[in-house]
Amino acid sequence: MSPLVPLVMFGWIPAVLYLFKRFPAQWAVVISFIVAWQFLPQASYPLPGLPDYTKMSATCYGILLATLIYDVGRFQSFKFGWLDVPMLIWCFSPLASSLTNNLGLYDGLSASFGQIVQWGIPYFLGRIYLNNWAGLQKLAIGIFLGGLIYVPLCLYEIRMSPQLHAMVYGFAPTSFLMTIRYGGYRPMVFMRHGLTLGMWMMAATLIGIWLWRSGLLKKLWGIPISWLVAVLLITFVLVKSTGAYIYLFFGVAILFLTRWFRTTFPLLLLVVSISSYLFLGATGNFTGDMKNQLVSFLADVTTQERAESLEFRLDNEELLGDKARQRPIFGWGGWGRSRVYDYNWAGELVDVSITDSFWIIAFGTNGSIGLISIMAARLLPPACFCLRYPAHSWSNPKVAPSAVLAMVLTLYVVDGLLNAQANPVYTVINGGLAGLILNPVETSKRRSIRSSIPRRSLPQKKHLVGTVRDQGSQEEI
Repeated sequence: MSPLVPLVMFGWIPAVLYLFKRFPAQWAVVISFIVAWQFLPQASYPLPGLPDYTKMSATCYGILLATLIYDVGRFQSFKFGWLDVPMLIWCFSPLASSLTNNLGLYDGLSASFGQIVQWGIPYFLGRIYLNNWAGLQKLAIGIFLGGLIYVPLCLYEIRMSPQLHAMVYGFAPTSFLMTIRYGGYRPMVFMRHGLTLGMWMMAATLIGIWLWRSGLLKKLWGIPISWLVAVLLITFVLVKSTGAYIYLFFGVAILFLTRWFRTTFPLLLLVVSISSYLFLGATGNFTGDMKNQLVSFLADVTTQERAESLEFRLDNEELLGDKARQRPIFGWGGWGRSRVYDYNWAGELVDVSITDSFWIIAFGTNGSIGLISIMAARLLPPACFCLRYPAHSWSNPKVAPSAVLAMVLTLYVVDGLLNAQANPVYTVINGGLAGLILNPVETSKRRSIRSSIPRRSLPQKKHLVGTVRDQGSQEEI
């Protein structure tokens, strides 16, 4: 491990404080999360009595400290609302799991504190900083810019192999064998896995497409936005992430169906489909013909290798689901108790399960209470956004960033049905959308937004180079 690792990790909190002095608060939050996620090392330092110190916990601590120093009144702006209840339950569900499994109060409090740092604080920061149109617009643009900045790094690793993390920080975050795909290399850059990078580039590409089509962005760095979106799309295809390809296809299809048919039904249908799959999986009813049909469908649209990978994951979920249903309310708690063990040929008790999916981890560890709470926390804001803001407003430059972020968040939940990729930037989106729904100022503007949108959006004859168009106002990037 390079000496640069501790220097960067422990120097990040002062760097966040500088960002708050240098930029407006909303931009400082966006830059802090995205830069940390994209460029800080995949390292962690154990702290006594506290969750491990990671790049994301450093970012959360840094923003909280900056808020105390520069913007303490921001805490007072938080008003607890009904959409916050699921996240609150999720953060404290480990306490109930530990107590019901006789693991002790200390174990429960420690696990809950870890849940708060990983989930609660990013959600809270999104709630208090990005709870309006302007904040979510900055977050959407920030993710798009982050994807563009990653383009040359991805192309380098596609050609030369994923080595940047090892070159800069002195160690590789995962096995090199995991980077080989389709006769070439699947890049990781500074992320833990190629799947994580694939989802991130998918989000940046989808956001870029929608911001371009809505007319919010015209030029960036003097380059037409259509060219930048094309470059990002080509790079995304080259990262070789099959699942992310499917998510982008469905994301683009749903957004344009919403635009053409002026209904939010497609996204609501996706939310309902996710909920139905979770119900069938948690109750043990997703077996037999349904599983075989899904595997066959994937084999037809992708490759046999991907279909076999899905079948393997579903088989493990069935095994883990049987174990989870033995403690259906609060789960098994931590320490690997939710996993399945059996004796091997030598008479040793070994772990025979593989947990790929986030939902089965949540269900096994924290039971149905944990699973319902985290999925409600993630799915309710996009669903409420669909119900509150009509489909014809989603192409409006003011609403478009929030609409595409609702789409990105829902696709991230879909990915959680197959993978377990923790990315706090999506949790920040979660908090921002919940804050938008609960924000009385933005709610009061809903009718004016609806009435101000023409039947057919006319192209703008004039725009400023390198600017963002927002309801007639201009904001420099």
